[in-house]
Amino acid sequence: MQENQIPYGQPHPQPGPYPPPAPRQPWFLPTPSGARYDHLARNGANELWRPIVGTVVVGVAFFLVGLIVLLAGTVLSLILGMPQPTKPDQLFGDPLFGLVFLLLSIAAVLPIVYGTAALIQRRRPGTLSSVAGRLRWSWMLMCGGVAILALILGQLAQLAVFVVTGEGTDEVFAWAGWSGFIPALVIILLLVPFQAATEEYMFRGWLLQAFGARLNNPWWGIVIGSVLFASLHGYTWVGLIDVFSFGVVTGFLAVRTGGLEAPIAMHVVNNVLAFGVSAAAGELDKALEQGAVPWQALAGTVVQLSVYTLGVLFLSRKRSVNAFSG
Repeated sequence: MQENQIPYGQPHPQPGPYPPPAPRQPWFLPTPSGARYDHLARNGANELWRPIVGTVVVGVAFFLVGLIVLLAGTVLSLILGMPQPTKPDQLFGDPLFGLVFLLLSIAAVLPIVYGTAALIQRRRPGTLSSVAGRLRWSWMLMCGGVAILALILGQLAQLAVFVVTGEGTDEVFAWAGWSGFIPALVIILLLVPFQAATEEYMFRGWLLQAFGARLNNPWWGIVIGSVLFASLHGYTWVGLIDVFSFGVVTGFLAVRTGGLEAPIAMHVVNNVLAFGVSAAAGELDKALEQGAVPWQALAGTVVQLSVYTLGVLFLSRKRSVNAFSG
């Protein structure tokens, strides 16, 4: 019998124990416990390049995706034989068609913001929403109620200043009729929430957390995000102050309440009113224009933002809304 040959009928020796395979690491890294909203990106993949590259990706996507969507709208309008623009600053001859593609050009960026957080920072996209890892819908609805109240009081304050100064009181509201208002209202209610939410995920969500990944003070992200947000609007100085102030307040509330629910609620209420009033007056094309804003509007801004901030902070304490990750 040759050496090492096993005799016939003898059992073969069992191989020795092998080490168990290493457990597969999940792609999404755990969220740091007890973290503030702007610090939710501080996971195991927190190298400096990640928030920088992610911010570039989101910024390029904002312009590139918007351009592609608007170009698609232009081609579609030509195919359908829609009226051509009559003003140099118009994209489409039909204001409702233009509103649809303008809102879509912004809303279409939201999946890329989610994907950037998932692929580059290896975190669940829900961490962009809140410290709970998702949108807290009941809390956002409460914020929506406060936003409506704050908007009404802000508009009344603005109207009071117009009356006192005797300016802007000669404008007459012209009802467009139900046939013109209902289609526009449907489009506004369907698309404005996604458009407003996308802007909040970019300027209050991504940017706050990109800065917060490396910096402890949230005001860097709040202020710089508000400046960038205002720079995308074509208003005069009064309108830019209004937009910048809006960004500062919503950024502050995102940090203090632990999520984007309060910013999204206020943004949606503002935009629905702005587009809705223009549609009701049959002047939807004016809602897409940006330019001079009367100084009296700042009175409404101060009242609205003050009421909203105090109301949200009061409710967040009363409802014990969590501002830190669990």
